[in-house]
Amino acid sequence: MGVLVRLPHGLTMLCLMLRSAERSAEAGEVAERFQAPTVAPSGEGLGLTGATALVVGSIVGVGIFNLPASLAPYGPVTLVSIGLTTVGALALARLFASLSRRMPADGGPYAYARVAFGNKLGFANAWSYWITAWAGNAAIAVGWVLYVEVFVNKGETKIWSILLVLVGLWIPALINLTGIKNIGSFEVVTTVMKFAALAFMSVVGLFYINTANFSPWNVSGHGAISAVGGGMAIALFSYLGLETAAVAAENVREPDRNIPRATLLGTFATAIVYVLSLTAVFGILSNQDLQASTAPFSTAVNHMFGGTFWGDVMAGVVIISGIGALNGWTLVAAEMPRAAAKDGVFPEHFERLNRRGSPAFGIVTSTALASVAMIINYLGSNGQTVFTTLILMTGITAAIPYLFSALAQIKWRLADRQRLDAPRFARDMVVAVLSVVFSVFFIYYSRDTGHSFWVYWAPFLLTAGAFAFGIPVYRRQRARMTPPPAARSYR
Repeated sequence: MGVLVRLPHGLTMLCLMLRSAERSAEAGEVAERFQAPTVAPSGEGLGLTGATALVVGSIVGVGIFNLPASLAPYGPVTLVSIGLTTVGALALARLFASLSRRMPADGGPYAYARVAFGNKLGFANAWSYWITAWAGNAAIAVGWVLYVEVFVNKGETKIWSILLVLVGLWIPALINLTGIKNIGSFEVVTTVMKFAALAFMSVVGLFYINTANFSPWNVSGHGAISAVGGGMAIALFSYLGLETAAVAAENVREPDRNIPRATLLGTFATAIVYVLSLTAVFGILSNQDLQASTAPFSTAVNHMFGGTFWGDVMAGVVIISGIGALNGWTLVAAEMPRAAAKDGVFPEHFERLNRRGSPAFGIVTSTALASVAMIINYLGSNGQTVFTTLILMTGITAAIPYLFSALAQIKWRLADRQRLDAPRFARDMVVAVLSVVFSVFFIYYSRDTGHSFWVYWAPFLLTAGAFAFGIPVYRRQRARMTPPPAARSYR
């Protein structure tokens, strides 16, 4: 989970490009039935390369660098979890690639659910995805601080940890409020750095693997299926963001062409370095060392080369990466409700921009909620437990819009059946069904095992509480919601 690049506000937008001259006759009908996103003129916005970098930067945040410590209570058996989660992520990438061709709409999963199932479920999915954004931002900040504490607050005094997390949350919020225009360049730099760190571990780290560290295979005290399922629920967090090219359709040139390609290329490239780097870390460190570490990639590098210098370098890379991730996801947490507010689904305050062109209300509200969620979790837990609880919570809230996106695809593909060739229909239906199965699986196993009752069920309790706040918002907005457009056909 990482970054979303926002282009400068106020660019003159063009209507969605038609894919061929033969479709020009359909333009009037499409404009009436479906509100296509505006796209940047030629030379502006994100092309294929930029959109692919956006997907990679969105997926690769801080979560992957903390993931080995979160998975350690289950043991190396979670390498199977990583493999299965990767299959699920690639299925979701294929799903969103297909959906974005039919509906390259700003808002992504929210737009699909709203058009397919109406405003009520559209609101539920928008609310759920918004929770994912601000709760995920809290998790990123907590994971970021775990690497900051390699240098300061080494004793992990709780009050200082909380203050550091608040700094990590609110400085990016202030930056976003200024309407900074060079954030894209900064995000490119941080994306290259964190991808390079993972690539380094994926290649060099493999030579330092000690196969004895893969034993015992399962240390959870539960059966293998339960351990793998629990690991999958945690691992999902590291793939959140694969849909952000679809969410940011307004900022992508030729969205019906570039979004699907970028989604697939970005997710596949990330999957390779994820699987290899996590295999390396589990093979370099014993399970005991992993469970004791709060910065597992730094610990692994120190174990490879001795001393602490190279581990500190790795920590510094993760810290810089985290700053980029926090900047980007602060904006995501404001842009998602802004897209919903345009349809009357969210309060109009989320749509308003400040003088610098930033969605100020969404930025401040989302950051405040992330701060509250983080503090509540810190009251009874340490940093690593807080991180795990928050990523499980975001796994639940992300899986809900993923699930309804897959159900929308099934609904539309069944309607398209007469116009589709059999191989394409079979492929898309298999991908959609797999996405449904993985989404349900992620929700079911999102419990923090090995802890007391409250910590065990905390991801579900926090999710339920966050959804409860949405009830009065929905009741207030339902009379203001515009009718959802019809989905355009896709052959």
